[in-house]
Amino acid sequence: MATKRAPTTPAVRAMRAAGIEYREHLFDYRSHPGAGGAAEAMGVDPHAVVKTLVMATDSGEGLVVLMHGDRKVSTKALARLLGVKRVGPADGDQARRWTGYEFGGTSPFGTRKALPIYAEETIADLPRVFLNAGKRGFLVGLDPKPMLVALEAKLVSVAE
Repeated sequence: MATKRAPTTPAVRAMRAAGIEYREHLFDYRSHPGAGGAAEAMGVDPHAVVKTLVMATDSGEGLVVLMHGDRKVSTKALARLLGVKRVGPADGDQARRWTGYEFGGTSPFGTRKALPIYAEETIADLPRVFLNAGKRGFLVGLDPKPMLVALEAKLVSVAE
């Protein structure tokens, strides 16, 4: 049986251009959807799987939040931090237009539109994280520190 080859996505190109070192991980997304499914398929702690969440403010501005796979974003805390009335998940069409990625395959790297990126501050404390690389069933394992620097991510505390 042939080994499945990892795709070269816009995220992969952006990580290579930024000099980010990573290791590719492929899994069956249909059998293991979401951050919990990815963690199970790869045999890693869901806390180390970083979700890429595309959000929108009440005025229609987009942003990305990076959150641990086993945690949720407090939209109230995020709205307060941003100084807006409301913030919530962007609808699928808008997220796709902003990022160029499908739901379940969104990476913070290589997005169509440059969106501000906010990362739960405790992600930086982990020795290794697993991040979507731009396609369902395709994550990369990497050191979070250079990742956060390359993304110019603002560290925040918005986990529930």
